[in-house]
Amino acid sequence: MCPISEHADNCLLCKAKRPGWFCNLSPQALAEYDAMSSHVMLPMGSILFTEGQPARSVSVVCEGRVKLTRSSRDGKTLLVKIAKPGDVLGLSAALAKTPYEVTAQAIEHAQIKTFQQSDFLHFIQRHVEGSLHAAESISKEYRSVLSDACRLALSSSIAGRVAHLLLELAVEGGTDMNAQPEIHLPFTHEDLASMLGSSRESVTRVLNNFRRTGVISIKGTRLKILRKDALEILL
Repeated sequence: MCPISEHADNCLLCKAKRPGWFCNLSPQALAEYDAMSSHVMLPMGSILFTEGQPARSVSVVCEGRVKLTRSSRDGKTLLVKIAKPGDVLGLSAALAKTPYEVTAQAIEHAQIKTFQQSDFLHFIQRHVEGSLHAAESISKEYRSVLSDACRLALSSSIAGRVAHLLLELAVEGGTDMNAQPEIHLPFTHEDLASMLGSSRESVTRVLNNFRRTGVISIKGTRLKILRKDALEILL
């Protein structure tokens, strides 16, 4: 996560933009993007939108992380994704003109830019770079869903699923090429279990075993992979 001092309410003054973020636009497009947006501060635990709610806005995460979940009729909850800075929320619902497919909840202090759905759609129609960024966002969502499906269907054990997820998170965090990648893990064992189609007890048991055998170390919300080869052999 970028230091809070890098962020600004005015997108033109923000120093936090990175390649691959939706807001990484040309000055002219960025000025229009900023003028039509509202800046929202979300305390930890706050709900941005709810599954099934009419989709009236599109949001871009500036800082913090947002949990996207889907619930079943019998009360089970699936953690679909952890959205991070630069990610677009509600875009697929806006394009398809359907209600939100998921619930978005801040899992830490978050700064969000929100746009009226019609304004956002008109923006990506007027600006080629906005259209390309929207396409990239949808492509990222597809790759994420594909990765989740492969993790659940192709890993024969819960240990293999956990190993696959930890290595994926290292790639997302840009530390996968390090000898000992470090991962920011701001969610509970219950959240991990939801992502992996398992139980909290099973996930806790696997993580404890990885830690006991020197495969990983955990300190607060930071997890370090000490032996990548031990995880890769489980895939």
